[in-house]
This record gives sequence, C-alpha cells and structure tokens, in this order.
Amino acid sequence: FLATAAVIDGFSNNSPSFIVNKNIHESKTSSSLFMTVEENTNQKNIKVGVIGCGRIGLVHLEAITKAPNVTPVIISNPTVSKAEAAASQYGVSKFSSEAMDVITDPEVDAVWICSPSSFHAEQIKACAANGKHVFCEKPIATDLSETVEAINACNEAGVKLMIGLQRRFDQNFVRVRSAIEGSEVGEPIMIKLCSRDPSPPPFEYVKGGGGIFADMAVHDLDMTRFLAGQDPIDILAIGSCHIDKSIEVLDGSEKFDTASCLVRYPNGVQAMVDVCRQSSYGYDQRAEVLGTKGMIATDNVYPNTAKIFKNDFTGNADMPYDFFLSRYNEAYVTETIAFCKSLVNDTPVPCTGEDGLVALIMAIAADKSAEENRWVSFQEIVQSVYCSSPTECELLSQSELFPEGFRPATDAADLLVESKEKSSEEEEDSVMGRFKKLFSS
Repeated sequence: FLATAAVIDGFSNNSPSFIVNKNIHESKTSSSLFMTVEENTNQKNIKVGVIGCGRIGLVHLEAITKAPNVTPVIISNPTVSKAEAAASQYGVSKFSSEAMDVITDPEVDAVWICSPSSFHAEQIKACAANGKHVFCEKPIATDLSETVEAINACNEAGVKLMIGLQRRFDQNFVRVRSAIEGSEVGEPIMIKLCSRDPSPPPFEYVKGGGGIFADMAVHDLDMTRFLAGQDPIDILAIGSCHIDKSIEVLDGSEKFDTASCLVRYPNGVQAMVDVCRQSSYGYDQRAEVLGTKGMIATDNVYPNTAKIFKNDFTGNADMPYDFFLSRYNEAYVTETIAFCKSLVNDTPVPCTGEDGLVALIMAIAADKSAEENRWVSFQEIVQSVYCSSPTECELLSQSELFPEGFRPATDAADLLVESKEKSSEEEEDSVMGRFKKLFSS
C-alpha cells in the first residue's frame, strides 16, 4: 500500500516543467466555498493534502478550505471517483487513488490522515520520512507499540503531529474545563461522563473494531484526563451485553454493548464513565464536575431550542442530535482550524501524539480490567512496551524473554523521544530554554 508509485515526466498548465504521477489527476472545477479572509502577509501559506474522502475526511476538507493561509492541493481515496468528486466540490487542484501521492507531493507541507485505522501508523511514519506535518484521526494505531513508533518517527523528524480527539474542541466541554482552571467550582472532587449512542452499529462494524473501550469509551476516558488536567493512576472497568445479543460470540470487550469505568486520579479525584451503544432518546453526551465550591454540568445538544408545552408534555420539541457528525460538527471544524493555525504560526499543536498515546493506554487498561476483574494501573500497560530504538518497539507479551538491558518505562512520556521541533522552540523561544543554554555553557 505504501509503495511509491511510478512517476512520468509531464507538463501542467501552471508550470513549464513538472513531475506528474500517472495516478494523479487535475481537478477541473473550483470551489465556491472559500471564505474571503484578509491574509496576514507576515504569515506563510501552508499547502496541505488529505488522505481519505469518507465522512470525516470531507468534514476536515471543508474546514481546511475555510481556514486562512491554508490551501488544499491534493486529495486521495482508493475509490478515485470519490476523490475526484471531492476535488471538484472543494476546489482542490489534484486528486489520486494513492495515499503516497499525497505524502510525497513536493507542494504539500502537511497531511490530514482520514483513512481506516489500520493504515494510520504506516502513513504517519511515511509522512515523517517525507518531512510532512501530520493531522491524524484517532487512533494513531491499533497496536500500542506501533503507536509509540509512529509518534517517535514524527518527533525524530521534527514534524508536528496532532491527533483528532474532537471532543476536546467542543464548546460545552471546553467551558467545563475553563471552569475548573478558573476555580469557579473549587478543587475537583468527582468527574462524570456518559456517552450513549442512538442505536448500535452492525455486527460487521463491532467485529474487529477493538472493543467498546478502544472504539467508544476512549473519547470519554480522554475527556476525564482533559478535565482533570492530570495523568490518571489506575482503572476499574466492567462490561455487559443488553442490546444486540449477536455480539456475545465475539472476543474480549467486543462482546459488550454497555460498560462502566472508574478512574482514579491524583489527590483522590474520581472519574466515572458510562457508555452504551443504544439510547432510545437520542445521542446522549453529558459531563459533570463536582468541586469543593460547586458543580458544573453540560446538557445534550439539540437541533434547536424550541419547546412544547401541553397538558401531558412539557419539554424540547425535538430529540437531541442522533449522529456524531451532527453533534460534533463544530468541534471537528474547530480542531481542524486549530491545527491550521499551528501550521501557519509554527506553534505547538493543542492535541499531541502523547495525548493520543495516553488515551489508547487508558482504553487498553480498561479492557484488561474488565477481562481480569481487577484494578489495573496505567503504569502496568506502559511497562508492557519495549523499544530497542525509538522506532522499533514491541509488546513484551509477544516475547518469551525480557530483552537484554530492558528497563521498564513508568510513564507514557518515557516511551517517547523529545521532538526536535519542540526542542528547537524551547531553546530559541522560551525563557526556560534560555536558562538551559546559560547553565549548559
């Protein structure tokens, strides 16, 4: 899949001489969706490519076209007709059936990876090898060791890596976090999150999807960390099946359609998560934080604010949003624009590879807890990874012996090498960086 396609010499209408891949096509139509934005001449213009023209890919692509100083120049999709249609709709000049055409395009500064999860890690590594910044939908990889390798590949190459955990950009959850940071409700005591889908996915989606913790609860587990502002200590999880009995034949947490987690944070802070694949009353996504001075909570989001008042009913005229793209459309756009801003202004990304790694560790720990019916520390999951080099990692459960010189990591950050980009920013821009220079000289 990642083999570089053959190239042939050719000419484009825009330049006298130009290398053109035989899989790359030029789009004939331009978009009418570009916003009129006064550009800052001091900011550089970033050219980007998008891999994947499914629902999520198109949400990001539309947001990209509206971001100032960012221009999409190529998109890809295995079914090339989808790429062609998207290129025509959004005014993208080139499209292809091959992801590597996007990754190796000399015009491209950054790549949005919106392909199926099984391709993410290799595509991230390929982007790093080609010096491209990366936005990747979660998960980074379906395997913990591959996740570490992909993040380290970006860190070693000095390219930005942002992970799509869109709930961090939802205005409701952002407001809850700001209340915590501003001590509006005092010190946090208890965090509660619920996530209930309108209807269960088909059997084919659940099978091989990684289970309810990695596929569904991972967003809520990440949100507990986002709100707590600290790394968690351990987790207790349980699961059961109530909705679709056909999935009970599946392995691990894939056989659950309902699950609960209790997460322990420093200073005795508790976080509770409940998830269910069916909610008869619509998409149920709520958060609550109890503090020493009060409580803050969010409600579900509705298509409108209309209410009906009758002798037998008083309440919202319509149900909450019944699809995640409707519920979180604004959050997807906001996170896309946030990455665009970090590219244009060359600032750190707001949702890092490490954030994606910790979210996966939390999901894996929950899975293990439910399977073994016990508390599982996140340190235990971190220690299951051994890296002989930053980009060569393996799970110890897949090895018969501990590798020579093995020293278990105790924190997710210990598995990662420092980003060359981050290191450069610290040395040149930050006060701490100047102190480091002073004391190292």
